[in-house]
Amino acid sequence: MIYVHIPFCRSRCVYCAFYSNAVSGDDCFTDYVERLCQEAESRRKEIEKTLSTNTLYIGGGTPSVLSLSLLSRIADALPYGPFDEFTVEVNPEDIIEKGLGYAVGLKGLGVNRVSIGVQSFDDGILRWMGRRHDAAGTVEAFRILREAGFDNISIDLIFGVPGLTCEMWEATIENALALRPEHISAYQLSVEEGSALDRRASRGETVMLPEEECRSQYDILCRMMSMAGYNHYEISNFALPGREAKHNSAYWDRSPYVGLGAGAHSFDGNQTRGWNTSSYNNYSHVLERLVEGDVRVEKIMLGLRTAEGLSEDWLRSNTEKPALDSLLLEKALVRAGNMKLRIPESHFFVSDEIIRSLI
Repeated sequence: MIYVHIPFCRSRCVYCAFYSNAVSGDDCFTDYVERLCQEAESRRKEIEKTLSTNTLYIGGGTPSVLSLSLLSRIADALPYGPFDEFTVEVNPEDIIEKGLGYAVGLKGLGVNRVSIGVQSFDDGILRWMGRRHDAAGTVEAFRILREAGFDNISIDLIFGVPGLTCEMWEATIENALALRPEHISAYQLSVEEGSALDRRASRGETVMLPEEECRSQYDILCRMMSMAGYNHYEISNFALPGREAKHNSAYWDRSPYVGLGAGAHSFDGNQTRGWNTSSYNNYSHVLERLVEGDVRVEKIMLGLRTAEGLSEDWLRSNTEKPALDSLLLEKALVRAGNMKLRIPESHFFVSDEIIRSLI
């Protein structure tokens, strides 16, 4: 399993704290891609150990700012395909600007899944976020991708945004469902340290939505996605049957992966995590050895995010019995019928509290 980070955007969104650089020209892209390819070669043996999950995910930042020739250079440096799942993140404005030829070119590189940064179908909310597209642009970009032959498209949405009413959120979900994407990821807006939103909130310029309103919007999301036939397979992720993200699902079961590029993270599937420093023109790789307690906490945090859950026997051996029994009594944990315990959808919104009570 391989992740490649492209740390470039044409502009920064108000909520974003991921490592990325706002750029207006393309001069730095070529040097960065060459550095990426050199890293891929130097870590070839490490990569080959992770290919039991044969997926490639190019994320960012905004990978779609790169030309087809540069994306092809990256793909050529990773000759492990065809991948079971090869995802590229795109923004609607890039697909519209570069047109059908670019989308067809992505398909020709072996990309078989596209993730679109939509976030909202309300133009006012999009402007507040600092997005460069509008709702009509999303629809057009989606049409272009379908015309290019993509039959596995994911859409990202954000709820809990200041000024977003439940009625506006329902309309956004309706617009998303009208496109019938194979996958939808929906996240609650959070104030991330270092983001523009963090600065605005600290100055009192932005007031976040009350938690009860965010809960109402999450409940609306769950209800509408269920009615539309989507499987709620992870707290923030919904898929049509059989279209669950293979790459992201492997993160949640602690499969090994290699992250390439500035700011990317890696994991050996056992007790070693690594990350690249956040400097696109001169990054280095750092390793950290997890202790047993860290591994236990990770397994609980990741496993209980999913609808599948975790082994009841394992949980009983690795958590305090009174806490576990109390959660079962309160139906904050339920038996999944396969010797596993999971958080029911009705309690997904408060999953962090449930998980904290176990660790």
